[in-house]
Amino acid sequence: MHRVRRALKVGQGWRGKGTTAPPGLPPGPRPLPFLGNALQVDTKNFPRSVEKLSQRYGPVFTLYLGSQRAVVLFGQEVVQEALGPRGEDFGGRGGSPILDKTIGGTGIGFSNGETWRQLRRFAEETFRELEAPAEEWIQEEAAFLAERLRSTEGRPLDPSRLLTAASTNVLCAVSFGSRFDYQDPEFLAFLHLLGENARLQTRPMTQLYNVFPALLDPLPGSHQTIFRNTKEMDRFVARRAQAQKEALPPGPARNFIHAFLLKMEQEEQQQQHGEGGPASVFDLRSLVRSTMDFFVAGAASTSLVLQYLMLVLLKYPEVQEKVHQEIERVIGPSRRPCLADLAEMPYTHAVIREAHRSLALVPLNVPRATTRDTLFRQFLIPKGTTIFPALKPSLHDPREFPHPERFDPAHFLDEAGALRESEFFIPFSIGQRACLGRRLASTTLFVSLATLLQRFRLHPALPPEELDLSPATGFLTVAPKPFQVCLLPR
Repeated sequence: MHRVRRALKVGQGWRGKGTTAPPGLPPGPRPLPFLGNALQVDTKNFPRSVEKLSQRYGPVFTLYLGSQRAVVLFGQEVVQEALGPRGEDFGGRGGSPILDKTIGGTGIGFSNGETWRQLRRFAEETFRELEAPAEEWIQEEAAFLAERLRSTEGRPLDPSRLLTAASTNVLCAVSFGSRFDYQDPEFLAFLHLLGENARLQTRPMTQLYNVFPALLDPLPGSHQTIFRNTKEMDRFVARRAQAQKEALPPGPARNFIHAFLLKMEQEEQQQQHGEGGPASVFDLRSLVRSTMDFFVAGAASTSLVLQYLMLVLLKYPEVQEKVHQEIERVIGPSRRPCLADLAEMPYTHAVIREAHRSLALVPLNVPRATTRDTLFRQFLIPKGTTIFPALKPSLHDPREFPHPERFDPAHFLDEAGALRESEFFIPFSIGQRACLGRRLASTTLFVSLATLLQRFRLHPALPPEELDLSPATGFLTVAPKPFQVCLLPR
């Protein structure tokens, strides 16, 4: 025990000033003072750098991003063990200086402790209550998207902007109870801010800020643009929250902000009657931040998977035809698709799952953190250590998915053509920090895809063999390469 305590004490105090990892931590590349391993990884393709390091150091290894210690879990077994039976130990949310400044420890996505538990539980309950209206909003948005695409009259177009607008509009409906016209100036400005912040995360100045926040805080650069954009997006949400607050109807909740405002009112009344405990986590700041977390996490990600699905159907017209045959058999030419249809469409379901698997949108997962000093396998990981429980090794494990680099819906079909389940399929992560909006995202993907194929035949602007399915890589996420599509009415 004395050796264990000593190892943890040394590990907690180390900040990249030595030449070797402290006793007890997993092995890893030797860090430099202050810089850590920043010069040993490619920030433009961080997931690939991590994959190469895993080949040298094994499935559990230590990496330093500046002075921030991180432990990578790279492999299906270690991720299942950490996020399943050991989920409480690895249940924190990893942070960074830029997140600390923009988010400030509140909201659903990046808070910790009791704040996170209360907000997460509330959001899960609210999403369940909104499932029925949410599906109607998704059906309506898919119809709006199809009509907008029909106006292209079969001309080639890059679908990324329209798909992002549609995905964001679904979240607007869930959050605010209303959608925006695709040409609305305020909506377009909001989309621009979301997209710009996502792009700026990979800029060198942003990465340097996470290493030297005190030094770079007063200096100009991409980090300052992120701060300004975040404040403007927060104001966008706050204006809608204030409008609903001024005319707050009684329950049941009609959208997420309405539900949150009702919860705030309930907590305030309890405090006035002396029934409340500590200060409530349900305040306007948490409302704005929690709502923004939906957009940051969900708007682009759902759009990117939908773009990838379209690209796959362009490259493999035989796959598109099989999906269309299922749509004709189960849904028909005019009825609105609904999520319940997917149970009778195993091939389409397999195609959607294979798109998630093949793309591996967030290869390293959204960072976690240890909530206590943790003994994991033979290693000692101090409390507060950032954890990367990588998803791609599970999604591309050749033991479960033969030829993992190849797009093949058969990965999720048995010999009889029925849908096959797999514990390796974890695109939304697992455990208590699994993606909160996974059902909303799944409904959006299926209803949007089915609506488009019900009305259009997707035709590539290039020969199918010239289309590239390999994604463009970034720091933590990937994206399908740009492409053009012609939508021909059926």
